Amino acid sequence: MGPSGVPSYLPGVSNLPTPARLTVGVVSAGRVGTALGAALEGAGHVVGAVVARSDTSRRRAAQRLPESQILDLAAVVARSELLLLAVPDAALPGVVDDIARSGALRPNTLVAHTAGAKGVGVLAPLAARGALPLAIHPAMTFVGTDEDTARLRHACFGVTAADELGFAIAQSLVLEMGGEPVRIAEDDRVLYHAALAHGANHLITLICDAVAVLNAAIDRAVGSSGRGAATVDGSGTMLAERILGPLVTASLQNVLELGPRALTGPVARGDAAAVADHLAALRELPADRRDAAVSIAEAYRVLGRRTATYTDAPPELLDVLEVS
Repeated sequence: MGPSGVPSYLPGVSNLPTPARLTVGVVSAGRVGTALGAALEGAGHVVGAVVARSDTSRRRAAQRLPESQILDLAAVVARSELLLLAVPDAALPGVVDDIARSGALRPNTLVAHTAGAKGVGVLAPLAARGALPLAIHPAMTFVGTDEDTARLRHACFGVTAADELGFAIAQSLVLEMGGEPVRIAEDDRVLYHAALAHGANHLITLICDAVAVLNAAIDRAVGSSGRGAATVDGSGTMLAERILGPLVTASLQNVLELGPRALTGPVARGDAAAVADHLAALRELPADRRDAAVSIAEAYRVLGRRTATYTDAPPELLDVLEVS
């Protein structure tokens, strides 16, 4: 820390000639915490200690942060200049309360959490004890490998802070990890997180549904032919995924570059008859897929109706997409 309690590594804030590095504590050693910890170490900071309660977390910490000690919460808090709270959103308020009650937090400690839907308000008990609260959320998914840290260098981070100094610190930390900081207002964190969940999580649901329906069509073709294979060479491994892969990959790239202009297909063309046929086919899947068929058909209808708002959909198409 600098002479006034401001982190001395921050360019333009301290008059110290040499940037100082921070001692980082990570709570806890999950996928996100270890990825960000490794990224901070790559920027020259030192992850001195981590909280890792489960066997899986301990193994992950040993693999990805091998020079860090595994300590209890109070000990990690006491020795950290930057405390990174990488815990599930629902667990964050409880962890904050535990830290506040521990009495181990030192004034001017940077406390950053990674919860997407929460700003710095959740850190108020720690700010009242002299901490500098930050919300730093990487907008990416984590799989628990070294690839996570590499992907951080191409990720945007939603950052929220209590004041301009906090924003400067948060932005500097993100830039050091190779990411791109994006300011999100305290009151808009839930909206920000909803957008990410809608785009990323529901995309997975959408693809899983499409795979299930395509597998039904493939299985039916195989059964009717009696040949036992849907391809010339007999390779049926992840066939639905292989069919969809190029199509959905191109669609994702196109929409990110073109927006709604990337739309193709029957809704974009206003083809009410084709959409009606799709809905009928989805609703008539075999009985053993009945529950899935109903929900997938309804999802198709709702998404089709939403898709139509980006087009000049004719009335007959809108009628097909209404609740029946």
